[in-house]
Amino acid sequence: MAATDIIGIPFMKMHGLGNDFVVIDRRHGGVRITPELARAAGDRRRGVGFDQLAVIDPDQASAGRLTFFNPDGSISAACGNATRCIARHLMNETGQDALTLRTERGVLACEDAGDGMTRVNMGAPLTGWREIPLAQNVDTLHLPIDGDPVATSMGNPHCSFFVKDAEAIDLASRGPEIEHHPLFPERTNVQFAGVLGRDHLRMRVWERGTGVTLASGSSSCAVAVAAVRRGLSGRKVTLDLDGGRIWVDWREDGVWMTGPTTHVFDGQIRLEEM
Repeated sequence: MAATDIIGIPFMKMHGLGNDFVVIDRRHGGVRITPELARAAGDRRRGVGFDQLAVIDPDQASAGRLTFFNPDGSISAACGNATRCIARHLMNETGQDALTLRTERGVLACEDAGDGMTRVNMGAPLTGWREIPLAQNVDTLHLPIDGDPVATSMGNPHCSFFVKDAEAIDLASRGPEIEHHPLFPERTNVQFAGVLGRDHLRMRVWERGTGVTLASGSSSCAVAVAAVRRGLSGRKVTLDLDGGRIWVDWREDGVWMTGPTTHVFDGQIRLEEM
C-alpha cells in the first residue's frame, strides 16, 4: 500500500480498564485495513499505539461486523473489551440500550448495564482440546505444563495459571514462554490469577501478539470459566486486573462480561511510511 492510501484515516481511541484500542469505522466506506497498516499504527512511538485495532464493517444482521488486529498484525478472533467499547459508542450514537455485534465468535449480544457499565455476552466457552486448539489430546483442566494451567477458548486460546501471588509473577518472561509453547499451535493468551476470596480473583495478563496488558475481556472470561471448572469460584466472578475491576457471569446462554468503557479522543492516522 502506498503512503497516499493511508493518509487521513479517521479513528477513535478507546479503552476498557486501560486495555486500549484504535477503532476504525468502515460502515460508510474507507480504505482496506491490512496487517501492515495495523503494525504501523500499533507502534507506540511512530504510530498511535494500541493493544488491539478494531475495524467496524457493515453487517446486515447486526449493528456491525468487527475485526480485531494485534499490534504485530495478526488477527484476534475475540476482544471483549473492544466489543464493549464499540457497543457503548453505537448505543450512544443510536440511543439504543441493547444491540448485537458480529465477530468471529458469532453474533454477540451487548447491553447497557447501568451506572456507565456495558455488558457483552462473549458466547459459550470451548474446553475440548481440538476446539481450543491444542496440539494433542490432553486434559484441558490440567495441562502437562509446569504450573498445572487450564486451557479454554473464548474464540481465542487461553492458558490460565492459578497461583498464590499473581503480583510476584514476572509476566515479561513467563508470558512469551507460554504464548509460544508447542502445545498451542496458534499461540495463546496467558493469565496468572490468585484467589482473593470466594468468587473474587486477582488476574494479570499477557496477550498473544501484544504482550503485557492492563486488562483483557476474553482473558477475564477464560479465567472465570477455569476457576469454576476447578471449583475455586461460583459462576459470578469479580476480577481485579492491573487496570481495574471487571465482572463475569457464566450463564446458560454464554459468558457475560460487564465493565466500564472510555472514549478518549478522535483523530486521523497519518503514516508517511509503511
